[in-house]
Parts: sequence; structure tokens; C-alpha cells
Amino acid sequence: MNVKELLAIVSTGETSKVQFKEELPHRGSIAQEIVAMSNTLGGIILIGVKKSTRELIGLTAVQIEEYDKAVSEVADNLKPPVYIATEVVRTDQNKSSKNVLIIHVQEGINKPYKTSKGEIYLKQGSNKRLLTDNAEIMRLFQHSGNLLADEMEVFGTSIEDIDESIFSDYFKKEFEKSYSERGLTFEEALRAKRVLRNNQLTLAGLLFFGKDPQMVKPAFTIKAVYYVGNDIEGNQYRNKPRDLTGTIPELFEKGINFLYNNLDFIQSGESFNSQGKLEVSRIALEELLQNALVHRDYFKNSPIRLLIFDNRIEIISPGKLPNSLTVQDIKFGNPVIRNNQLVSFSTHTLPFSGLGSGVKRAIAEQPNIELINDFEGEQFKVIIPRPVKN
Repeated sequence: MNVKELLAIVSTGETSKVQFKEELPHRGSIAQEIVAMSNTLGGIILIGVKKSTRELIGLTAVQIEEYDKAVSEVADNLKPPVYIATEVVRTDQNKSSKNVLIIHVQEGINKPYKTSKGEIYLKQGSNKRLLTDNAEIMRLFQHSGNLLADEMEVFGTSIEDIDESIFSDYFKKEFEKSYSERGLTFEEALRAKRVLRNNQLTLAGLLFFGKDPQMVKPAFTIKAVYYVGNDIEGNQYRNKPRDLTGTIPELFEKGINFLYNNLDFIQSGESFNSQGKLEVSRIALEELLQNALVHRDYFKNSPIRLLIFDNRIEIISPGKLPNSLTVQDIKFGNPVIRNNQLVSFSTHTLPFSGLGSGVKRAIAEQPNIELINDFEGEQFKVIIPRPVKN
């Protein structure tokens, strides 16, 4: 970092990725800051800058040597250890030189990171917060690929919660033989497909083959709303808001029917009695709704939202993109799979186009789609503009 870059950063103040310290705080405090940045988006800590005034106080050569050694020791004692980089930027202001120690902390790939006391912190704006909620902690494990929500057992479920006919049809479709023809009992087949584990259903098993998934997981629905106008805060609806329920294949079918029943069909030289062409790409809608159902974050206890406005359609999935995946990555079909088992089941039950190619295919069909990876809101939003009506 050069002097100009340093001064520009200092002038804008603290953020979730930038922290100022006049001197090195006690080791416990700097450990918490490094942990919080590692568990969030990474960042830099500037030592030798007064927080309240953004004034460069500077450090002596002795302080720099002492602080650099102390910070390295703190990072080595975190669980797991965090690898940091440090540098010193020397500025000349008001006829005096000021040295600022800069600590670079990258976003970690082995979350959650903990202090030596086992504390987990996240950044929240320019502050940090202690993480105590089990669901949030599990999501950090998920970001590192160390825990998969769809393969976890659902407490209180049993083989009695499976719709045997749905699973039997699925099994025969995948293997071209029934499970009995493959020499398996119903229970053995469920275990073989990771639907049943330790006598409880996995989340993927419940969501694909359960008799009533929302009885156990009531938040895993689609909230479908058709607003009057273009304001999400509006309270006028063209269609009464509803919660769509069922297995993932049923949710897909109900969601697509909601869209088809409420969007316009355009006559384009066809006979008057024909249905016409849907105002936006059918393929794009199918791919994007599948993407929301299969790739959403199931550690977030909230529904998918399917919203129609006069000028756009929005499909909002709980959870930001996983594992540092970017919008640019998914536009070019570079996948990071969050729910492996759901993907596997989808290939035999949904019009699934393959790993990582759904969004790419949707954009090819509907190029004006907008993709928003909302870090702060912890959601992924797809916006599909509707044609302007004359």
C-alpha cells in the first residue's frame, strides 16, 4: 500500500473491512478483531491512527517491532491459526514522519475461526459481535464445506414421515428398477439414498419425499405475492399473498403455476384463440426457480420469496452466495455446490440442466436479468424486468 492509498482509506473512516487503532490493544481485543474479519469478508487494521479524529499518530520503530511480533503470536494462537500479512507505510505530514502498521486479514476458508478462549466473532458494520446462535455457527461451518445442511438429520422425524409412493417412483426413475427388484427393503433403500440416517430423515429426504415437509420445517415455503405497482412496501395486491407448501418438486410446480397464471401472454401473429408467448422467458423462470429451491441456504429459517410487480419479477433466496462465489462466477457457470443431496435428487425429479449451468442458461434466454448477491441482507436476489406496456 502506498501513502496515497493509505490516506484515502483513512479519510473514509472505519467500515466492516477497515479498523483504526491508536496503539495495539491488549491481545484479547486484537484476537477478537482478527477472528471477526476472518469469519466475515477480511479487512485491514491500521495501527497508529486515532479513531475519533482519523489523525495519523504514528508509531516508533520499537513499537512497530513489538506490535508486529505480538500480532503474529495472536494469529498463531487462534483456532484454527490465521495467516496475516503486515506492512509499514511511512508518511510525511506537517514536516514530520509518521509510521503506520497495517495488518492484512484475509477472509478465511476454514470458518468458523475462534479466539484462544473459543469465542466466535463476526463483523457487523464497523463493529463486531459475539456469535452465540447455533444456526449462525453452523452456517459458518457450511461456508467452509465442513457441514452440509441437506445431509443433516431432522430431529423428531422417522421413516413414518416418508411418502413411500413418491420415493418408490423416484427410485425406479433413477435405477430403472424398483428397490425390491434391486433386492432392498424400503428402509434399506432409504438408507442407501441417504434419506434415512440414524432412524431420522435427512433434510434432503424430508424436503423431497416427506408427507408434509412444512409440518416439521414450516419456514421452508415459497411466499408468493403479486403487488399493485412497483413498491415492495405497498399493501395492495392483485392476487392475495399465499404460502406455497409441499415437497421441492411440488413447490417448483406451484411456483411456476403462480408465475404463469399471473404474467401476461403476448400475441405475436398467432391466432386470436392461442395462448401466445409468455412475456418473459419460460426457460429463465424455470431455471431461476429451481436454482432458488435447490441452492438456497437451508440454515436460514426463512422462505423463498416470489414477487411480481408491474415492472419486474423478483425471486429472493435466503442466504448469500456460498464460499466466496461471485455473481460473475455463476454467470459463467462456475459452481460451488451448497446442497449436494438436493442437487442429486433434482437431476431425476426437476427439469434440471446440470451443475452450475442453470443461471448461465437463464441469462442466455433472458439477458436483462439482474443478479444481486446481498451480503448485508444475507440473501440472493434475481430481478427479471417485465416488458413495458403500451
